[in-house]
Amino acid sequence: MPETMHIGELADRTGMSLRTLRHYDEIGLLTPSGRSEGGFRLYTDDDLRRLLVIRRMKPLGYSLEQMGDLLRVLDAADAGETTEARTVLQDFRADAAERRDRLASQLEMADEFLEQLDRI
Repeated sequence: MPETMHIGELADRTGMSLRTLRHYDEIGLLTPSGRSEGGFRLYTDDDLRRLLVIRRMKPLGYSLEQMGDLLRVLDAADAGETTEARTVLQDFRADAAERRDRLASQLEMADEFLEQLDRI
């Protein structure tokens, strides 16, 4: 088995809470790669990469279901099922770009507001 880390280390490395990681395990979004003899969750670098995908989707407003959908597509691509996966990934990328543009626009408005307040 590859090198593993406990949930606390994974939380530290990602800036996510233990509660969130446990919830992701409960709903099947991020299942640990193994368990210690004492029953503690064990995560690998692959699990860390999956969690970073999830963490990067959160600010764009993706639902847990959508996160799971993308992870399944990434798994399919890793398994060699590239034709359909590539199409779905392109759709996800286009959607993520639109969401990012909306956030950039909101940030511009927030900056304008702050500048307006500074002039008062």
